[in-house]
Amino acid sequence: MVDVMDSKHKSSRIKDLVQFLASTQGDLSNITAPPMFLAPTSVVEVGRCWAEHPAIFAAPALEPDPARRALLVLTHMLSSLRSQLYIAGSPTVSIKKPLNAFLGELFLASFVDAPAKATTTLVAEQVSHHPPITAMHVSDTANGIRADGYARVEMSFSGTVDIRQVGHAVLHIDRYAEDYLIPLPAVQVRGFLGGRLYPEMTGVYTIPSSGAYVGHAVLHIDRYAEDYLIPLPAVQVRGFLGGRLYPEITGVYTIPSSGAYVSEIRFSGAGLCWGGRKNGFTAVVFRRDDPRRAPVYSLEGVWSDAWTVRDARGDVVDTFRLDEATVAPLDMAPLDAQDPWESKRAWRDVAAGLRAGDVRAAVAAKTELERAQREMRAAEADEGRTWTPLLFRSAPGAKHDVFHRLAEGMEGWEHLYDDRTKGVWRVDEAALATQRPFRGELTPLG
Repeated sequence: MVDVMDSKHKSSRIKDLVQFLASTQGDLSNITAPPMFLAPTSVVEVGRCWAEHPAIFAAPALEPDPARRALLVLTHMLSSLRSQLYIAGSPTVSIKKPLNAFLGELFLASFVDAPAKATTTLVAEQVSHHPPITAMHVSDTANGIRADGYARVEMSFSGTVDIRQVGHAVLHIDRYAEDYLIPLPAVQVRGFLGGRLYPEMTGVYTIPSSGAYVGHAVLHIDRYAEDYLIPLPAVQVRGFLGGRLYPEITGVYTIPSSGAYVSEIRFSGAGLCWGGRKNGFTAVVFRRDDPRRAPVYSLEGVWSDAWTVRDARGDVVDTFRLDEATVAPLDMAPLDAQDPWESKRAWRDVAAGLRAGDVRAAVAAKTELERAQREMRAAEADEGRTWTPLLFRSAPGAKHDVFHRLAEGMEGWEHLYDDRTKGVWRVDEAALATQRPFRGELTPLG
């Protein structure tokens, strides 16, 4: 969405947002932001950031060298951050808050990169509303790689908007039987002074090849039978004083894997007063059994733009530019053929109003859907019924063998926090065959 507000109008809107945030107590994740700060997309769509570059997603599954595999998993995680956090799609415009997903909301899509012979399939569902929890599954079956993740988002305001993602991702590579544990970093939204909001991640994150981050995803590569545990970053929203909000990721994160290598990411970002680069980071890939943690690869740059990769000798071996990574075409059912529970169809009137600047129409459509959802929850409570997710199932944390195997001995991965995410969420493979209409005559409107 283009940032078209003049400076005076923009400053006034940012002031309104600050007053709104300051008046809100507790977790902000389920609070509706003022319409001018809403994106025309839902939270349940955010997982597309993992799927929209099929060639990058499939690359680790095609790499026989284990150190480069770990590097490629790290590259995929970094390349997903801009799309995930800059909802408008570009760091040059102020970020917006996605729509709060309703319980049972679905996003089903594929992305095809024909020249690379790579196709990703994304399945995402809002499996809980209180607290808000989104589960997702991304796969490329032809290339033998898949990722499973879930996240509960917690937001608070204290001069910046702080976003903590409770959950993780696990990436699995079939060919090498490897798993990677991927953290979800914390993020700050900055830019309140400048009038353009942007995200910033600060701190250190590790990606063990197989954490105590709250939330994760699991990436699996069939060919190498590898799993990677992916952390979920904490985020701060900054830029209130400047009038352009932006996100910063905070912390140091690791990506552990079931292979021999671990990745560590240190998000620095711009200082609140001076120093640093907006969205800046450094990262290293090292052997898990090396007490010196000697870098096999070192990365440095800006996660929303570009970075360089150096080998153990310090020579530049690659430069990655996000603008050169073409987003694959989105393949999904036309709106009228979608199920009422699918996100694009359910929110289409709201999205149309937001894109057209028709706040009244957007608010009316949004209010109708939210009122219907409250009535459905009240009826369930009165009748003693509980909601059952369609495509994902929850299991006790003690049964999450991949997580515990990859996280062992890894700083920051000491706890699973499954008590805060209603267990561990994984896709139900059999349920993926479910045909429309997914819930019979029941729709989000009742």
